Order: sequence, then structure tokens, then C-alpha cells
Amino acid sequence: MVRDLKKIFIDLQKLCKALQLTSKYLFTSMQASADKKLDVSFLPAPGTTLTLQYPDQTFPVPDRGRYKLHNEIEDCIVCNKCARVCPVDCIEIEGIPAPEVIGVTSNGMKKRIHAAKFDIDMAKCCFCGLCTTVCPTACLTMTSTYDFSVFDVLEHKVSFAHMSEAAIADAKQTFSTSAAIHSIKQ
Repeated sequence: MVRDLKKIFIDLQKLCKALQLTSKYLFTSMQASADKKLDVSFLPAPGTTLTLQYPDQTFPVPDRGRYKLHNEIEDCIVCNKCARVCPVDCIEIEGIPAPEVIGVTSNGMKKRIHAAKFDIDMAKCCFCGLCTTVCPTACLTMTSTYDFSVFDVLEHKVSFAHMSEAAIADAKQTFSTSAAIHSIKQ
């Protein structure tokens, strides 16, 4: 019993010492904040509400914010740099090489690969923005959409490639035929 009382006394001493240290810093910070004028410019004017009527009203988002990814597939050259740099492997790309140039991007680069599959799993994305920095055609960007909640996690997998199964099979057939002809010529 004496040991228990002694232990309680030691614990009370430690508590008092901790409270003294905490109160010292509390009063020092209170004095420093009293000396400074508090910036309240972010507060709304008196008589206005703080509540935002979401989704009709939204907070302004910064221009360089990192939010939902978007791909302009017409400008994509299917270089696979974004998928390689992604730290969480949320980008899946499947390309089919074409025998000749199939188009030109908006910045003048020649497209030589069909985008059979370009999927981004936004549920895995960590919004680091690395994929947007390595994209040579700047077709992969982050939009200002920050609220994309869904009821089913599978809806977070966004597909940007628009090739049908028949078009994919046709492109593969064309590539294999042209590759065979090219190997025969050599």
C-alpha cells in the first residue's frame, strides 16, 4: 500500500512538472498572439453564410491543382512513359504498332501506334502528377474536377481508348501482315 501511494505521489509530481511546462508555453504564445494583429481577411463579411450550397456552388480551385486525370487520346502517341513513371501502376496501356503514320498530334508529332487500351484506375491514383510531366505531347492533364465520388469502385477505372474489338483485331492483322511482308523483303 505504501508503494502504491509512493507511486501515485511520483506520478503527481511528473504531472505538475508537465503542466508547468505546458502552461509556460501557452501563456508565451498567448502573449505573442496578443501582440500581433490577427488576419481575418479570409472570413466572410458579417451577415453572410459560411455554408456553401454544394454542388451548385464550389470553392475556387487553383490552376495547378492535382485532381482527376484526363487524356486527349487523339494527341496520345502511346509512348508508355506515363505508365512507366507511375509509382502506383494505375495506368494500363496497350498499343498496336501501325505500318505507317496514322495521324499527327496537335503539337506536330507523328502517331505510329494505335491506342487499343488506355485505362486509368483513379481509385489507385495518388495524384502525384508525374505522368503529366513526362507526357511529350501534353495530352495527359489534370482537370479541376476534385469530387468524383461514386457508389461502385469499378467506376473509377476510366477508359480513354475508343477502339472497338473489331478495329483492334483489324489493326493487329494489318500490323502482322505488314511485318511479314517487311521481313520477307529483308
